[in-house]
Amino acid sequence: MAPDAPRAAPVKARTSRIKDSTSYKVFTVVNMVLLVLMCAVMLYPFIMLLAQSFSSAGAINAGKVSLFPVGFNLDTYRAVANNNSFWRSYGNTVVYTVIGTTIAMVLTTTYAFVLSKKHLKGRGLLVGIAVFTMFFNGGIVPNYVLISSLGMKNTMWAVILPPALSVFNLLVMKAFFENLPADLEEAAHIDGLSWFGIFFRIVLPLSKAVIATMVLFYSVQYWNDWFAAFLYLDQTDLFPVTLFLRNLIAGASTAASEGAAASGGSVDDINANIQSVTMILILIPILCVYPFVQRYFVSGIMLGSVKG
Repeated sequence: MAPDAPRAAPVKARTSRIKDSTSYKVFTVVNMVLLVLMCAVMLYPFIMLLAQSFSSAGAINAGKVSLFPVGFNLDTYRAVANNNSFWRSYGNTVVYTVIGTTIAMVLTTTYAFVLSKKHLKGRGLLVGIAVFTMFFNGGIVPNYVLISSLGMKNTMWAVILPPALSVFNLLVMKAFFENLPADLEEAAHIDGLSWFGIFFRIVLPLSKAVIATMVLFYSVQYWNDWFAAFLYLDQTDLFPVTLFLRNLIAGASTAASEGAAASGGSVDDINANIQSVTMILILIPILCVYPFVQRYFVSGIMLGSVKG
């Protein structure tokens, strides 16, 4: 047998890397510096608030607290933990947020799905009615009269139902549904699916990104809302935690006295940082939820705001 032919030596591929221009390098450095500064500016108030919540009254009143606690103190946390009104309001906020977000998502997804159908008769009128409410509303007094006449005053529905449909979120989700491939719906119709089947089995599973984004928007909206409760609720047992915080800021001395009596701490120490402690405890749930939703956030907004 003839000897094997000698194998050719492997040819090394030459890769050339385009060098960045000087102007691009300068832009990158400046951009990074500006982003770091912006992050620092946004994080500083939160870090300072956290440091104050663990600091002593003397250090806070003297203005010595900046990034780190001074005179470590847990009396205020013990006082808040023993304050039944705070935890009752906290529970109310959780209930309002969960129920309100659920209702808001049902209304937003169904309304947006209907508006995304270009063959719908009266579609322009329905969109116009929704957009009209973005610029014009009845005002505080007519809304108060309406809520009272409907029998919702001093009920949780006065807090949940009025903000249950955000027109901005509706339009973003409508644009997202319009970008979904029409072939999917046509194939589903051929297979015998009804509009409800298409909505629940095709549209919603393909819309996880925008749904997660809207859930975050509505959750933060309900969690932070205190003005509706301030207007429509007179019973303290129904107050959300944000209204509790508002009343706390308005009369911190009374709350400090109650907390000190329950925890055995000093009224002066508790009064100095009770607002910081309460705000930290209110922020914790949103800070815990946001990382799990953040990966859907950018894609949900971009997909829902770009017309195909």
